Amino acid sequence: MIYCVEDDKSIRELMVYTLNASGFDVKGMATGKELFASLPAGDAQLVILDIMLPDEDGISILKKLRKSSSYSDIPVIMATAKGTEYDKVTGLDAGADDYLAKPFGMMEMVSRIKAVLRRCGPGKRPEVLKLSGLVIDPDEHTVSADGELIQLTFKEYELLKTFMESTGKAYSREELLHTVWGTDFTGETRTVDVHIGTLRTKLGKYGDLIKTVRGVGYRMEKSV
Repeated sequence: MIYCVEDDKSIRELMVYTLNASGFDVKGMATGKELFASLPAGDAQLVILDIMLPDEDGISILKKLRKSSSYSDIPVIMATAKGTEYDKVTGLDAGADDYLAKPFGMMEMVSRIKAVLRRCGPGKRPEVLKLSGLVIDPDEHTVSADGELIQLTFKEYELLKTFMESTGKAYSREELLHTVWGTDFTGETRTVDVHIGTLRTKLGKYGDLIKTVRGVGYRMEKSV
């Protein structure tokens, strides 16, 4: 069962309709209170949680879910305001498994739900990614190099995570824009180059793992 917590009735009904048409069982609700009243049924596979809600904000609700021994493993996708990077980072730091930037397309929503369920289904938690001395802990949303924490921006973190999930794969700048910045991004591919540059610097010696592929884009090697 997918739980959609969205206080805008028209949006909620569209989400429920789309998910039903895609083969999911869905419950729509407008508040955190309704969510916690439904959770004891034990049928929640995933929660789509809007940040702006009338009774309690989505971040607060997410933190309660993650602290609960009964509900901490339920995957959560946060719905954030378009372009509000602070909300995305805050949600991920609080334990969200993914996010959707409003206004989002219904097919994008279905795609992200399927992807999250594949990697974070019942009994699963995101896998810690390791490469040489680099470690990404998706649960804690942290990056470390040789045991030392590295402070990355949201986009830098997402770039590194994308590379480490598929080491050796060459990504074009367009692919990285689509994956990290989203389908609604209207900026230039130069944005990728700038972020790759700062990411390499912050990673120190491990920045050399990110190679430029002439005529294509970038890839991450498996060893320095």
